[in-house]
Amino acid sequence: MSLGDDHGYRSDPGGRGDDGFGGTGQTRTRLPGTADTDAHGGPRRPARGSRSLITVVGVVVLLIAAIAFANRGDNPDTTASTPDSAANRPGTHPTAPTGVKPVQGHPQSIPTGHPKTEQGAQSAAANYAVALGSDGMFKAATRQNIVRTVHDPTTVERLLADLDKAYSPGFLAGVGLEEDGTAPKGLSFISRTVPVGTSVTEQKGGAVTVEVWCTGLIGLAGPSSVKPVTENWFTLTQKLRWVDNDWKIVSSTQKEGPTPVYGDNRASSADEIASAVAGYGGFTYAR
Repeated sequence: MSLGDDHGYRSDPGGRGDDGFGGTGQTRTRLPGTADTDAHGGPRRPARGSRSLITVVGVVVLLIAAIAFANRGDNPDTTASTPDSAANRPGTHPTAPTGVKPVQGHPQSIPTGHPKTEQGAQSAAANYAVALGSDGMFKAATRQNIVRTVHDPTTVERLLADLDKAYSPGFLAGVGLEEDGTAPKGLSFISRTVPVGTSVTEQKGGAVTVEVWCTGLIGLAGPSSVKPVTENWFTLTQKLRWVDNDWKIVSSTQKEGPTPVYGDNRASSADEIASAVAGYGGFTYAR
């Protein structure tokens, strides 16, 4: 399914200016299509070739990766592992906020209330990337909360309608999830985005455009997983405007890379990955 080429969004080229913050914008979206598959190697992963991925709803950080993941061959994870007992897992705790004037709020919530500054816009873009790349986007209720929290209210209803179509039962099944977005019994679904850096590329017409360079994890961890956790690298470009005393996303696009060369790290077992995700809480304040 596709909304057509006229629904794509791309920010205008140009340098940074001194315009004030505010302004208006439009959200442009694409829905998921197909993706070229790539082979899953053994413990040592080879460098990946270029992929041809159909652009999906731009604001969904890891949906592109999820589509490639869903269309990959169901090759069993060949690394030996043992079931992970939830009782033996350490408790998870969100990472404490750091940086200049971190936003205040409940540690389990999406950070809001960013300052009306250039750094505040970068903080908002990084934090929103974390939320949009989380496993909460695969469940209808939490997806609504995330989208309503981080987007310009004028874009929300249309975007939610598009996302409900994108996260169809067939798509979720392709990722290996149940129809409600939960993982099958005995497996842990992992979807995380980790911002590596941010850059303001444009201030024009009261809006600010921020690029967020990210790495992400997605997959099913567990002894019976046929879709093991993989990583990807991408850059998310978000156009933000000042709404209701905070930065909100007006539109967003995503592109692959920059991707570093793989090192000599041994690929961990499914049990190790599941334990790490259970034991290390994700960031609630990315910058």
